[in-house]
Amino acid sequence: MKSILTNYHTHSHFCDGQEAPEKYVQKAIALGFHSLGFSGHAPVLFANQFSIPDSKLIEYCSEIERLKTKYASQIHLYLALEADYIPNKSYDFDYFRTQHKLDYIIGSIHLVTHPHSNQLWFIDGGEQAAWDKGLADVFGGDIRQAVAAFYQQTNRMIEAQTPEIIGHLDKIKMHNKNRLFTQQEDWYQNLVLETLSFIKEKNLVLEINTRGLYKGRSDELFPSIPIIKIADKMGIPLMLNTDAHHPNELTGFYFETKELLKMAGIKELWHFSLAGWFSSPLD
Repeated sequence: MKSILTNYHTHSHFCDGQEAPEKYVQKAIALGFHSLGFSGHAPVLFANQFSIPDSKLIEYCSEIERLKTKYASQIHLYLALEADYIPNKSYDFDYFRTQHKLDYIIGSIHLVTHPHSNQLWFIDGGEQAAWDKGLADVFGGDIRQAVAAFYQQTNRMIEAQTPEIIGHLDKIKMHNKNRLFTQQEDWYQNLVLETLSFIKEKNLVLEINTRGLYKGRSDELFPSIPIIKIADKMGIPLMLNTDAHHPNELTGFYFETKELLKMAGIKELWHFSLAGWFSSPLD
């Protein structure tokens, strides 16, 4: 099979995206996409500005199903959620699976829970100062404890919730910018390797996420090329997503990333279908 154009990580105006789902579908068709998956931020158990409200979840699911039917002859569309795992503050992933018949779930960590105080550190967003303040307020500035909590929370998500896809694995690095730790330090690499072993054990797909690059928030992919190469050697399936929040972001740094991956020795990417996962070559 030849290389195909896909994106399975897409946010519409039902959560923190900027346009109606149909706008993304029309753009994807115009760009020649094979598949497009919608993965709105799943509701969580506290008020926020980023996730789909509980009251809108049925409408979201119904709209994606409507678009699946309307555009069935032009593109493969999928209904999914990007679900946060926040101990005691997020829904069990199976709740969404059984209630809304999702095609897949992307499991991601955007808020890191302190293991004792249960305070939350928000590691996403565009403000480095907010990341720094959260680190100071929640973890007393202890970067090693904070990063360990991030990866341990990821591991618990993999074990307890088993999402089909792991989203932006090393996003914890985004606002660090090599100030407080480097990715070459042994303690950091050991945490990453442990998490990769959990991903391999559960036969999950690892997302390669381009958003940090095209938004100018990171000078690397999520995860970084060295992690991608290790995952590939471990036999972990790799998927390329743009984490689009606007139709114009559907191919954000997509083709450039394919070139980076080829230079790194990656030979194939994996894709979702209702008939099962399949791969296509990087060409």
